[in-house]
Amino acid sequence: MDSRDDISDILQRYQAGPGALLQVLRQIQSRFQHVPASAIATLVQQWGLSYAAVRSVVSFYHFLSFEPRGRYTLYLSDSVTDRMLGSEAVLLQLCQRLGVAMEETRPDGLVSLHRTSCTGLCDQGPAGLLNGRPLTRLTLRRADEVADLILAGSPLDQWPADFFEVNNPVWRHQLTLSHPIAPGQALARLKAIGPDALLGTLREAGLRGRGGAGFATWQKWEACRQAAGPRAITCNADEGEPGTFKDRMLLMQWAHEVIEGMTLAALTVGAEQGFLYVRGEYEFIEPHLHEVLQARRVQGLLGADVLGTGQRFDVELHMGAGAYVCGEETALIESVEGKRGIPRTRPPFPVDRGYLGLPTVNNNVETFVQVAQIALHGADWFKAQGTSASCGTRILSVAGDVARPGLYEVPWGVTVAEVLRDCGALDVQAVLVGGPSGKLIDAAQLQRQISFEDLPTGGAFTVFNQTRDMVDVARQYTRFFAHESCGFCTPCRVGCGQLVETAERLVQGHASQRDIERLKETAELMRHLSHCGLGQTAAHPLMDVIAHFPDQVNQRLVPDEQAFDLNDAVVDMHALTLHTSPT
Repeated sequence: MDSRDDISDILQRYQAGPGALLQVLRQIQSRFQHVPASAIATLVQQWGLSYAAVRSVVSFYHFLSFEPRGRYTLYLSDSVTDRMLGSEAVLLQLCQRLGVAMEETRPDGLVSLHRTSCTGLCDQGPAGLLNGRPLTRLTLRRADEVADLILAGSPLDQWPADFFEVNNPVWRHQLTLSHPIAPGQALARLKAIGPDALLGTLREAGLRGRGGAGFATWQKWEACRQAAGPRAITCNADEGEPGTFKDRMLLMQWAHEVIEGMTLAALTVGAEQGFLYVRGEYEFIEPHLHEVLQARRVQGLLGADVLGTGQRFDVELHMGAGAYVCGEETALIESVEGKRGIPRTRPPFPVDRGYLGLPTVNNNVETFVQVAQIALHGADWFKAQGTSASCGTRILSVAGDVARPGLYEVPWGVTVAEVLRDCGALDVQAVLVGGPSGKLIDAAQLQRQISFEDLPTGGAFTVFNQTRDMVDVARQYTRFFAHESCGFCTPCRVGCGQLVETAERLVQGHASQRDIERLKETAELMRHLSHCGLGQTAAHPLMDVIAHFPDQVNQRLVPDEQAFDLNDAVVDMHALTLHTSPT
């Protein structure tokens, strides 16, 4: 092996086995700008993995590549909000200045330029990632400055610090964000009252998961506790839903509370191993998280004897590599195990059979923070805000056509109109609550409540004013789903393609009413037969636009006889799904 291809120092950092594969591949990609064949051969020979296992992982994750990318690898966010802020003009400027086409590497290997679905920086776009570092608030002038530095070969450590500055503006504090916890405080409370009392407190508080599904936290923990051990804990910090960035702030500023909540879960259910799974786009937070984990080990809050309880628990940081579908809890677990992030068939659920087949508690970042606060402050403190079915508060990531993009902590039950007033939104045409898999509402529905009873949300809140073409917005979100589909099941793989094709024809004025009817049929099939939530919700943006903005749709339609007949151009979804089951 050529010494330049040596990866022995990388392998020495990890325990040999598939569980470390993705982390090793990320390190290899960073060093060589791709995953070379020699590195794959080394993994096969020294770790006993198969070529198929390694290559399948490389091919699955967007940030890994068999082909060399640039020494400066630049990803620009292609999210709807970044486009609204002018990202396409920035992208064109960079292509021209750097002499490189999209999705290509310059012949001299200096730079490659790529689109990525969302960087989690929607409140400070147009945004991008340069060798894992965040680029925020990109303008045409800043694009020229970036190009000048790249063309000069300037080391990133010598670039102006403000190029990589990430802010976390919080415009409204309600409950969670006004009560930081000193490391170990909540653990001391658990040690005093015991696991049974903590579960009772969580039950009385009415805490439901903040990741989107809203399952009762105490119930999930109790089910895992009753399952045969050993057990594991996973924290889902893979917030890939376009428009969501609340976890970014919590990981940067509330990491101790996140780990405290994970440790409370471990001591309650009897788990010894935990994983904090962070989306690959947040690589710039990784050093800080390692520092927090090490500090807690030194303080006795992680390790062989947590806070003198006699219980062992530690947390391993696991970075993703660009795959939205890994936000689904079973796909996340597959990724932690070092595999492609293909969602599993459920049941069994993770609380019965999760990481390596062990009963596993999986909760969201915000959930773990609120667990720690409830443990310390009690149930009454928490449920004093919100509604009877939606207790406490919710952190919203607000972006789009607003005067003050950023983070807002609001009590459950607040109206959409109140949030719009807080963020300075004017002339509102539509609001997307919960990201593209959530609910798009029009201006007539602004008195609806953000709550599990009405408009549940994983945290995204995106505003569109009257200048926006909602059909085009739906097309962009539909492209996102098609790009991020893992391709495992036919209803999603083929259905997403058909959704995009119909959306393109609709925007271009080539669709007819027959296409709309076919679209509704496809959406229904995908909802019932797709393997996971991605396929089940992929049609939401288009269907909501058809329902709430019929004028924008109808003005584009042509008579059936003028529309291109899709019958001979695409595969019939009915035929494909006739014998397809959700498994």
